[in-house]
Amino acid sequence: MNIPKNLLYTKDHEWVHIDGKIAYVGITDYAQHSLGDITYVQLPKAGEEIKQASYCATVESVKAVSEVYAPLSGRILALNPELVDHPELINQYPYEKGYFFSMEFSNESEKANLIDASNYERYIEGISK
Repeated sequence: MNIPKNLLYTKDHEWVHIDGKIAYVGITDYAQHSLGDITYVQLPKAGEEIKQASYCATVESVKAVSEVYAPLSGRILALNPELVDHPELINQYPYEKGYFFSMEFSNESEKANLIDASNYERYIEGISK
């Protein structure tokens, strides 16, 4: 399982790459593997305000439909335009080309609710048993 050390994670299997006040968001390798072949992604709208832990996107696969939750509160800046026509990028490159959107997060203290790579790895080991 690929768990990059430079990212933060949620227990709902979203990842966050923080660069200053900008956060890039996607779902983890564990999540995409669990879902199987991803066939459709519904993304939020650019400019939309989202709250931490609230529903913000949907991922459909051959196995299930899954909700994606906001890892941080803030405003959506830009969507990954490639995902609309090529949702399979999430399966192929969950941390590179498979990001969902970028956002300007508004509450620095919310980062304390996210977990680092080693804690996320322990978390998925625990739920996989």
